[in-house]
Amino acid sequence: MQLDLIHISIERQLLTGSRAGRQLCQYPVSTAKNGAGELNGSGCTPRGRHRVRARIGEGQPLGAVFIGRRPTGEVWSPELAATHPQRDWILTRILWLCGEEPGINRGADRDSQRRYIYLHGTGDDQPMGIPLSHGCIRLRNPDILALFEMTPAGCAVIIE
Repeated sequence: MQLDLIHISIERQLLTGSRAGRQLCQYPVSTAKNGAGELNGSGCTPRGRHRVRARIGEGQPLGAVFIGRRPTGEVWSPELAATHPQRDWILTRILWLCGEEPGINRGADRDSQRRYIYLHGTGDDQPMGIPLSHGCIRLRNPDILALFEMTPAGCAVIIE
């Protein structure tokens, strides 16, 4: 069954997916270490109404590494992470968000799409429930895989 709404609570570090008001899934997440905010370059997680602009990574293996929304052919492992300690790991699948509120999370200096705000997988060594991202919403790899399968392009996303 496909979701029609994804709700992300920054305070609770929790993602809830629903269809017609019925909860279908719930996953712990990690939002931005810098807190909530919409400005370009802030490193914050943007609030408000969004939509899933694009679904990226279908068919890639669990732990597939993405740079610039393209798979590198690598699969995350602790050894690979140790070799590249500076990387912000974007893994498995990407749900790219587009803001729906002009002046809040769309347009000018506060555009979620141009900030490349995603829901994406992260390394197994990264904790959930603790804000540590650079603005995106991180999930465990099995969780983003399951969420991706339920989420169509255009799905509504509310971040608060």
